[in-house]
Amino acid sequence: MTDELFARAAAEVAPGAVHLPGHLDTGAQRKLLAACRAWSRPPAGLRTVRTPGGGRMSVRQLSLGLHWYPYGYARTAVDGDGAPVKPFPAWLGQWARAAVAAAYGGGPGVPPRPRYDVALVNFYDGAARMGMHRDSDEDSGAPVVSFSLGDTCVFRFGHAAAPGRPWTDTELVSGDAFVFGGPARLAYHGVPRLRPGTAPAWLGLRGRLNVTVRER
Repeated sequence: MTDELFARAAAEVAPGAVHLPGHLDTGAQRKLLAACRAWSRPPAGLRTVRTPGGGRMSVRQLSLGLHWYPYGYARTAVDGDGAPVKPFPAWLGQWARAAVAAAYGGGPGVPPRPRYDVALVNFYDGAARMGMHRDSDEDSGAPVVSFSLGDTCVFRFGHAAAPGRPWTDTELVSGDAFVFGGPARLAYHGVPRLRPGTAPAWLGLRGRLNVTVRER
């Protein structure tokens, strides 16, 4: 699904964690950006997330399907305006399943077909970061699928035991997907930095959007 002149090859970053460069073509990226802009508007739109300890995440966020807050899910934006969360679109679940198929192929050991039903949309301005964390608030062990739009970021992927080394840094470019399941499902990961101004000009986005699709 790439429009790149020289396609970058898929790469297994860790067992169960696969980088899919250029997975979304220009049309898909434009569709996803338009959807993100619509979802970001109130009610239950883009918000600043505060942690239980009183900290504030530099990334702004919204939820689809169910509202995520530290550290659980609700049907309304309980730490925002209290409005019902926007519905999870079926087409986004189809995109996520296609990414899983592209990451793992069709051979033995492929994860069961996920029924994706929730997503988090994170917006990074040039100064935003994401600390090392695990996506551990879901009951399902289905692979997490991440789509990137806009500025390139450094995506740091570690292991499940602790947030420290060893880890692998991968550059995620607009249109890339990243899938992690199986032994990598609960690995620590984060975004230590962005490369501001690297978004494709035709996309019309300053900063980075990350859409992370999950099965609750």
